[in-house]
Amino acid sequence: MQQTLFNVIDTDKLTLDMFQAYYDARKNKRNTHNALAFEKHLEANVFALCEEVFNKTYQPRPSICFVVNKPVKREIFAADFRDRIIHHLIYNYISPIFEPTFINDSYSCRRGKGTHYGIKRIDHFIRSCSRNYSQDCYVLKLDIKGYFMAMNKKLLYNKIKDELLGKLYKADFEYSIVIYLIEKTLFNDPTQGCKIKGRKADWQGLPPSKSLFHAKPHCGLPIGNLTSQLFGNIYMNAFDHWVKQTLGIKYYGRYVDDFVLIHPNKEYLKSCIPVIRTYLKKELKLELHPTKIHFQHYSKGVQYLGAVIKPHRTYIARRTTGNFFASMAQHNTKIREQKPDKETLKAFLSSMNSYLGIMKHHKTYKLRKAMIFKHLSAWWWNYAYLKGGIMKFVSKGRNMRL
Repeated sequence: MQQTLFNVIDTDKLTLDMFQAYYDARKNKRNTHNALAFEKHLEANVFALCEEVFNKTYQPRPSICFVVNKPVKREIFAADFRDRIIHHLIYNYISPIFEPTFINDSYSCRRGKGTHYGIKRIDHFIRSCSRNYSQDCYVLKLDIKGYFMAMNKKLLYNKIKDELLGKLYKADFEYSIVIYLIEKTLFNDPTQGCKIKGRKADWQGLPPSKSLFHAKPHCGLPIGNLTSQLFGNIYMNAFDHWVKQTLGIKYYGRYVDDFVLIHPNKEYLKSCIPVIRTYLKKELKLELHPTKIHFQHYSKGVQYLGAVIKPHRTYIARRTTGNFFASMAQHNTKIREQKPDKETLKAFLSSMNSYLGIMKHHKTYKLRKAMIFKHLSAWWWNYAYLKGGIMKFVSKGRNMRL
């Protein structure tokens, strides 16, 4: 009788947690076909998913695979909506356990962090290390070759399992169920049975090291999954602590596979490169990218996370400006061909505001003004206007309200 009661309580909690995971998953995805289909019979679908999880019969469904070109060429696997719910469930359960173990300067997929925080921290590191630009310091920027495609799943699984077992006293979940879901998600091969969106030509120019279709056995995580971002932080967590503690690099920051080391001793920083290469290969089965090793004096500036950080000032990177211009040209072509419908206007607002959101963190007022008023088609001003200076585009008119 006691075991039955325990199961009922567990089921109730799992159901509540699953509904929360659903609400998290539907943010910015509510109008997609899969999300609408799931929402149509919401309670029945959530209860069915809970039953599969509780009975351990859950199986991930086929993903949709496509290639994006901006900001760089990448292969994306979009999971089925119900699998996205499971990803959020896993994240909600284990993120509070792993978050305190991460160093402060790991910036990816963390609340209150992100690219802008990372840029500010690297700028702060350079100022501190150089004593406000009064003495020499050097910047070493490194990258891991095909990071997401090279991660060893067995090694990652053991890291997750060991950490969770050691922190069960902090866990607010049923360990056997969560580790089962992690195993199902982690060892699922999204290339099997996936639906290809686009043409084969889309993959031209994409290096094999950036495609799951060319990944080594038991290696590779799909870019596009929430769990992949969290797992990426877990995989490199020991490395982060090793750099700071064993190498003694006080000024260090990492965003996914892109990391920066800053030190006043030029020769010591150079000597760290082969040591880091050996550690990555031996401990994590990763390869340091041979052509993405940048070493320079701080006065030369460092390009990081879409910005160029120089003494007393930070610029937006040319690639970001170029992408903004290309996106604007694409939207200009669309509006010249036909009057925009609701979805076209929504895409325009999303794209423009995304770039304006990035640029407003830098001294780019004159640049934004020149780009928008010189290059944006006049037709768009019939449907949208700028708000708060040159900060954000807003839809114009009730008939086009989003």
